This record gives sequence, structure tokens and C-alpha cells, in this order.
Amino acid sequence: MPAVEARNLRKVYRVYRKENGVRGAIKGLFHRRYDETAAVDGVSFSVEPGEFVGFLGPNGAGKTTTLKMLSGLVQPSGGDASVLGFVPWERRDAMKRQFSLLMGQKNALWWDLPARESLELNRAIYGIEIADFQRTVDELTAMLDVRDKLGVMVRELSLGERMKFELIAALLHHPKVLFLDEPTIGLDVTSQKKVRDFLKAYNEDSRITILLTSHYMQDIAELCERVILIDHGKLFFDGPLDAVLERFATTKLLDVEFASVCRADFSQFGRVLETEGARVRLEVPRAQVADVCRELLACGTVTDFSVQEIPIEEIIRQVFSAEQTRREDADAG
Repeated sequence: MPAVEARNLRKVYRVYRKENGVRGAIKGLFHRRYDETAAVDGVSFSVEPGEFVGFLGPNGAGKTTTLKMLSGLVQPSGGDASVLGFVPWERRDAMKRQFSLLMGQKNALWWDLPARESLELNRAIYGIEIADFQRTVDELTAMLDVRDKLGVMVRELSLGERMKFELIAALLHHPKVLFLDEPTIGLDVTSQKKVRDFLKAYNEDSRITILLTSHYMQDIAELCERVILIDHGKLFFDGPLDAVLERFATTKLLDVEFASVCRADFSQFGRVLETEGARVRLEVPRAQVADVCRELLACGTVTDFSVQEIPIEEIIRQVFSAEQTRREDADAG
């Protein structure tokens, strides 16, 4: 049985439209007009136990709303879902003890308490035995390198340290499912790497099911073999990350450095991205890479040459930009 399953899940928000002026305000007291916005519009997918899945989409695509419905925080307008066999919005205690939701932009720890006491409070809420609690805290603080920060007030921790303790708090009760919404947002490169390494190791050791949203494509590339893409509340793609690259990455990057400045017309080989002295950077269609390489080598003495994939964040950006253009064209038609 899937650990997480969404079946034609929908969430529609009604937003009051206020008319201008005093007359419009008075009229609104008796005859209100509402606009309906579908934040999530018929999304269906399933996640197997132990999977680490990336959940991607542009701002406003419905990612956070979907996670909130799967966590039971928001009642859907239609469709159905199950998490570990439970209906999330029924909010049964048995389910709440087996999952966690961590939102990178929301604080779950008590701001004016030391980190250890905040974790103690979570222990009391979940009824965790003291020996199990201490063993878990020792293990996780060692893995995240924050054991020496247990006595520090939460508000005095750095952003990276605070996020690490948020992770520890979310995992204290050994959940089987973890929903992560932008867990590395705002963190520096070192902290992001530490959090990624921890999540990867924890997933491999405990086989916890993780659904991750992130705008940092490095998170997705290092952690997720499978990605779910949604746009305008609808499912756009569900499959291996490699399949996204094969389907949408139609070009490659060529970096060439010559022994001296070459006067060739590089635009004939592809899109010229950069020229600096004797160095040129090109974007070339995949099917033409071999031919272009031969022609570039014939242009002069080459001292350095590399062929690279388009960065994954650029591919995802192009995917959603193309989909937006298609929608606009369809609307215009």
C-alpha cells in the first residue's frame, strides 16, 4: 500500500471582490461577489514507503496547499487522499504520531526557550519515553553537529542551527512520513549541504518516506530520483528525474578555449552565450554536439574543451516557461 496517495485532490478558495468607493463597500454588505481560485486542481499521485520524492512547481503552483491537505491542516474541496492508510483531515491521533510536516518559513520551536527545553516539550506532547528521547537527541544532534547548541535560546541560534533543531523536533517521534516544505530556504551553502547530507543518510537508514518541495535544484538533484511537477494546480509530470532531463534538456553547453583569439563566426554552431578573449561558451542542440565539436577543433588550436549538461534549475525553469506560453497561446486561440 502506498505511504502517501492523492486521488483527484482539489482545493478551491473563494476570495471576496470588493468594489471601489463607499458605495461599493455598502453594496458589498448585502450582495457580495466572490472569485474562485483553484489552488490545487485534480492532482493524483502516490508515493511508496521509503521513497524520497521531489515535489516541484513555480510559485503559486499549489505545492504547499497540497502538503497542507496531506497533513490534515486544510480540508480539500474535492477528491480524496490517504497517508499511511488514514484520511489526513480526520486528524486521528494514530496518524499524527506517524508523520511530520516541516515548513522552512514557519517556526515550530519555542522562541524564548533553550533548544533542549523546546525538544523536551515535544517529548511530552508525543509521550516519548525519556530513554528513547535522549538516545534520539544524542544521535540526531551528533549527525547535524549541533550538540553544543542544546543550551542556547532558540532566538539566539543562527538560521542554519535553528533549521537543524527544527528537523530534530520533527523526527523525535520517529515518523514514517515526512513532508518538507523548503527546508533549506535562506540557508548558506554550507548549511544546505549539511542538511542535505543528513536527510539522505536518515532516509537510507530509517527508510522514512519523504516528500520534498524546494526551489534549490541542488536539493532535488542530490536527494530525489523521482520528481512530481505541478503547475497551476495540475499535475504536469511524474517520473524519474533523469526522464525530465532526457525529455526537456534538448541542448548542451560547450566551453572552448583557443590558444589565441579565434575570428570564426561561432553563431553558425549554436547560440553564443559568452565570449571572453580566446574563450567561447555555446549552447548547441544535442543532436549536433559531435559535429560542432569537430568543426570547433578545426577552427584553431584548442587548449581546453568541455561539454556540459544544462543546469537542472534552468531546465525546470524552461519547462514551466514553455508551459506558461502554451497556456497563453491556448487562451488567445
